[in-house]
Amino acid sequence: MQADYGSVCIWLFCHCFVRHRRTWQSLCKQSPDYTRFASNYLNPLALCYNIGMKLGAFELNEPVPALKEPHALATLDPWIDVGSVGTLALAWLEKYFEAKELARITRPGNFFDFTRYRPTSFFKEGRRQVTVPNTYVTYAQPPAGHDFLFLHLLEPHSHSEVYVESISRLLARFGVTRYCLIGSMYDFVPHTRPLIVTGGAVGRRVTHELERLGVESSNYQGPTTIISLVAQRAPEMGMETMSFIVHLPQYTQLDEDYAGAVRLMEMLGLLYGIPKDEAYYGKAKEQLDEISQALDKNPQLKGIVREIEAHYEERLRTRREQQPPRLSPEVEKFLSDMEKRLREN
Repeated sequence: MQADYGSVCIWLFCHCFVRHRRTWQSLCKQSPDYTRFASNYLNPLALCYNIGMKLGAFELNEPVPALKEPHALATLDPWIDVGSVGTLALAWLEKYFEAKELARITRPGNFFDFTRYRPTSFFKEGRRQVTVPNTYVTYAQPPAGHDFLFLHLLEPHSHSEVYVESISRLLARFGVTRYCLIGSMYDFVPHTRPLIVTGGAVGRRVTHELERLGVESSNYQGPTTIISLVAQRAPEMGMETMSFIVHLPQYTQLDEDYAGAVRLMEMLGLLYGIPKDEAYYGKAKEQLDEISQALDKNPQLKGIVREIEAHYEERLRTRREQQPPRLSPEVEKFLSDMEKRLREN
């Protein structure tokens, strides 16, 4: 890791100023020349000193680690994290690697609307506490291989350019070599088949890895998140980029979809040689059993799921074609109604 000599020099100047500020104050009272000098030079330096370990909008926890060619895995709530699939996957990785917090946004209110991302109230030791939604980053240093950064991102509501720039600066500061966005979206897929995973990559090696894992190329065009600019700029900073998006059944809509998390876990496990978490598999099985039991009580919905299964099989056979096969009008109306309800919620 190369030293930031400019920052070191500024810190030394500021450190000397703070240690001897009383002397400077005394001199300023005695001489107008010292007053002008302090006004023009020393006050800005003092401001730099007070900033501490800040990087853009982030504040870094000390001591700041030296990371070895880290890979950054990010999830974005709520844009592409339905069923909290990306969040659950990051939690699994953080637990496995014993990750520690590295940084968080200093003033989240500059970027997020707290009438949309609500603070949470809870009791701790008999006293009410409040947590404020925020973007934060953790890191892990395995005994072998690449180190990791885990980014828990929120979609910003304002000052988005500053937000994106701060994320990019953080990745560059720690020498990230790969940026990977993970998440989930609703789709016309059944819960009775392996969940489809789509994604994209920039870089020969990561493109080959996606092909090896059977990840479908995404041909989506349309509205997207401003965070896409992070991936767009990453190759210019020497980073590979890739993404894994799990497609979930639109008719389930679970707060925590463990089947989706397991599917993402399988992909990341193969990519990095990480063993699976049996607890996740157990919760996924319980959820799938509950869904199957609910379908048994609803013959109409069960029939729709059978048609979605047929569409899934046809989609697999024709996935190289530009347009997927069309659903029947009844299924399209049902899924359209579900999508409308989802947007309203």
